[in-house]
Amino acid sequence: MARLAVIAYRMKRLCWIGLFVLSALVCRAQYDVAFSNYWALQSFYNPAATGLDGMLNVQGAYSMQMVGFEDAPATMFVGADLPVFFLSPSHGMGVAFLNDAAGVFSTKKLSFQYAYHQKLWGGRASVGVRPAMLSQGVNGGDLDMEDSSDPAFASNEVKGTAFDLDVGLRYSYKKIWYAGVSVMHCMGPTITLGDEKAYEISVDPTFYVNGGYRLPFRNKQYALYTDAAFRTDLMDWRADVTARLAYSGSKHKMYGGLSYSPTRSATVLLGIDFHGINVGYAYEIYTGGIGALHGTHELVLGYQTDLNLFKKGKNKHKSVRLL
Repeated sequence: MARLAVIAYRMKRLCWIGLFVLSALVCRAQYDVAFSNYWALQSFYNPAATGLDGMLNVQGAYSMQMVGFEDAPATMFVGADLPVFFLSPSHGMGVAFLNDAAGVFSTKKLSFQYAYHQKLWGGRASVGVRPAMLSQGVNGGDLDMEDSSDPAFASNEVKGTAFDLDVGLRYSYKKIWYAGVSVMHCMGPTITLGDEKAYEISVDPTFYVNGGYRLPFRNKQYALYTDAAFRTDLMDWRADVTARLAYSGSKHKMYGGLSYSPTRSATVLLGIDFHGINVGYAYEIYTGGIGALHGTHELVLGYQTDLNLFKKGKNKHKSVRLL
């Protein structure tokens, strides 16, 4: 009986290893994390959103996916962007860091982003670029292999880095609607791992299209925000559609909403903004059959303030892109 228990344990570990290997090598469109709050983290998916609206924008997000499973994916993101007034409010710059872990795989991305904004047709057209250092690691020491000498698998931790580049375009009309397109990993970097460069991970370019519309009500304290996003690497794809009912009071702002990704998941969204500090929470329920209790918890924190020192009523706190 003890031997059967050991065999069952090893089979479970091998299944998880196979799952993560397939996720990394086959589902290339899932290389980038799919945040449920994609509409709030616009500069993450499109560098053209950097430094919008003359605001210092600081954001952080943490996503715990497939809760309840051992070695399940977890992602942390922090970023800040602002307009560069010593050049012109038309210029925006920012920095960001991403740390993603899934089983024996780990991904880190340190990036600098720049955007140029120009008034056009009553709105603003933006173009952005984001050079980055992309780091990939595989901890082969955690692999439970019968034959540890198999050269197809690393026996220790191996790492590698490569130059990465994202580009994007965006247009927004006042605060009514926006649309954007972007390409992440547009150079298709190949990361070689280990001192002997014996292992390689190739990252395909991923194309993004997103947009949103604000529908006001007769009562100006309420509004309905709708957003949609589509991404593909020309082999796999994902789409998301989101609707949020927002309330803007004199002292705080709140929202609640739902999001749906066809064939993948449904998500519940909640958030509040108080004195320029906002907190957003999302719970994503997978519709693929692993159960509602094994979904994704996601927390987004943000802060935004006006940096234009020449404006009347300068440095008033405002809500970030969450609302």
